[in-house]
Order: sequence, then structure tokens, then C-alpha cells
Amino acid sequence: MVAESKYYDVLGVDSNASEAELKKAYRKLALKYHPDKNPNAGDQFKEISHAYEVLSDPEKREIYDRYGEEGLSGQGGGHGGMNAEDLFSQFFGGVGGMGGGGFFGGMGGGRRGPQGPRRGKDMMHKLKVSLEDLFCGKTSKLALQKNVLCSGCDGKGGKEGAVQTCSTCNGQGICLIVRQMGPMIQQIQQPCGNCNATGEIINEKDRCKQCKGQKIMAQRKILEVHIDPGMANGQSITFSGEGDQAPGIVPGDIIIQIDQQQHSRFVRKGDDLYYEAKIDLLTALAGGQFPIPHLNDSVLMVNVIPGEVIQPNMQKAIPHHGMPIFRHGGRGHLFITFTVEFPGQNWAVDAESLKKLESILPARREIVPPAGKSHIEEVGLANAEGYQGKAGSNVYDDDEHEGHQHGGGGVQCAQQ
Repeated sequence: MVAESKYYDVLGVDSNASEAELKKAYRKLALKYHPDKNPNAGDQFKEISHAYEVLSDPEKREIYDRYGEEGLSGQGGGHGGMNAEDLFSQFFGGVGGMGGGGFFGGMGGGRRGPQGPRRGKDMMHKLKVSLEDLFCGKTSKLALQKNVLCSGCDGKGGKEGAVQTCSTCNGQGICLIVRQMGPMIQQIQQPCGNCNATGEIINEKDRCKQCKGQKIMAQRKILEVHIDPGMANGQSITFSGEGDQAPGIVPGDIIIQIDQQQHSRFVRKGDDLYYEAKIDLLTALAGGQFPIPHLNDSVLMVNVIPGEVIQPNMQKAIPHHGMPIFRHGGRGHLFITFTVEFPGQNWAVDAESLKKLESILPARREIVPPAGKSHIEEVGLANAEGYQGKAGSNVYDDDEHEGHQHGGGGVQCAQQ
């Protein structure tokens, strides 16, 4: 039974937590609430670090368990103890700052305290998504390969105390070589050969059998990516802290970017959809219905009002039947561009039916010859395919135009 449990509650552990459990809890919370990553959590970060500083020291922990915070007076366990950022840096290896100056950069009487670990790179992945999925929403599973700290050695590379700082490069991983070339002196930096530029030495027999001293291992990670209705092409979904892990580094994020695939029937522009509809001439003139299979399981049965007259390339709208508006509710609009299908050539219509059409359809336009033109010539229409690319030449059907021949002086008639 402990006198008070405040520090245990701060770390989220039981009062009988082991040293490893305390360490694991502090690592998780410190990374989450470090002010360079979470600017509004400065006080919470200091409280977490102070609680770990006390409970990780066996002597201070025993005093705290017996007498609480008051018992720590004079034991170096009050808030005047180790700087929270110093503890964080010591715990994570003292690698360069997370985001530059850091939250505690100007504290301690003007002394620039040690910086926290640097942040790892973000990992970007594209996810191909259909327009149907962006309309309805979907949860996709994405398998990724990433590096994680070795569970066998907790990212140390070997058993406790086996990792030693390289004496050749003083843990820097690089060596400075000075060369004298006559009166000139040249300084060259090169990777340390003694530690293979790692800054650490681990005896072969002490290396972790699981990761062979590499500290990290490859792991297959399955992410559940939730596609919300109305999400846009290029929009990102972020999984914080799911990037590659490495000793002394705050993992970066995994960023999933939506790659919207082209659709066979619909074109999306923002929250609106565009659709090309083909209707027959009778529906265009006399009204009727035509279906539009939508992006979900529904079918829109569109009514054309008799007498409305749908013309080729005309555009109409069906309000509020476009894409869902992301996280705001409502829908965009559906715009329809019409293609009118006319009857084929020589469609069977008798003279009586043609007269009925003439009585129903608007009258033909009155022909008014252009002013100043005295000669009028009636001509017929022919299929263009036989004439394309043959400008300036005379094209005749030999069977129908016997007696005509091409010559340099034009057309000559045969003698009777």
C-alpha cells in the first residue's frame, strides 16, 4: 500500500509496476506530449518527466511510497530536480532537437538545454480509390513494410551494458583526418571504420540474436484506412507516429494520399458530377424517361416533360444528386449533357407519315435567296467519304458515266 498514487496515475501504471513497465509508460507519454510535437502540452510533459524521475530512482520511489510528495523534500525529488528536457534527452540518447529550438531551449538561466530526439521522416503512400468508394465511403486495408525497434533488445542492439561508445570517433560515427600537402593542411571527414559509422561498438557475442545488433527489424503493418464519403482526390489521411522507428528518433507519420481513379460514366468536379446521356429523338421531342445508374445501388429515372424539347449538347441539372459534401452534409449537383440519337439513313417512313410530321413539327424555314444572286442551281448530297482528300479532281462512277474520260482539256464527249 502506498501513501499516495499521484505519480503512478500520471504515468498510467499500477503502484507495483516494474522498472521496465515504468520505462515503457514514460517513453510512450513523453513522445506523445513533448512540446515540440504537442505545443500545448508543456506543463503535462514536465509533470510526466518529474513523475518518472522519482519513480525510476529506487531510493526516491521508496520514500514516495512511504511518505508521498512531502517525504521527498530535501531528497532532490521536488520540482527543482532534473530539468524535464534533460531527462527526456538522457532517456532517448541525447540526439538533436525535434523541431529546432525546442520548448525548453531558453530555460535554465539562459542555458540552452539538451535537445530531444529528432523526428523521423514521414512515409507517403498513394491509395487508388474508385469514385464509387468516394461516393459511398469504404474501409480499406493497406499492407505496409516498416522498421520497428527490436523487441528482443528494446532497440539497444545487445544485452544491457553491451553497447559501448566508439573511442575512435567518440560516438560521432565520423572521423576527421588531417593531411598536409606541402604548406597546406587539408581536413577530411570520413565514416569511422572502427564502428562502421554507427558510433557504437558491440561485441559479437553480446549482440542481440534477434536483430543481430541492428536494433531494428522489418515488420509488416496492416493499416485500416477509412474513406469518408465526399473525400477529394489528393486528400491525405495521416497515421501519426506510425512511420519507421529507430533508436533516439521520434517516428514520423504515415500519410495515405487518395488517388481517385477515372470513371467510365461520371466526371467529378469538386462536389458536382457530370454525366453524358444519350436519348432517342422521340424522347427529345415528345418526352419520356431514361435511366441513370448512379454511383451507389440506386438508379435515377429521369423524366423528360413532353414539349420540353431536348437539343443536342444541351445541359440540364438534377439538384442535390452529386457527390456528398465531405463532413458537412448535403450533396453537390448532377449535370447532364445530352446527345440526341437521330434515326438511321433511309428509315422507313411513308408519304402519309411524313405529312403528319409536317403538320406536327414547326414549319420549314422560308427560303429567301441571297440578295444580288441571279443564278440558282439545285444540287444533291453525296456521302463525303468518297471525296475527302480528292479536292480538284473529278470523281465519276464508270458504270454510270460511260463516255466521259479525263483529259488535259477537260471532259470530251464520244462521237455518235
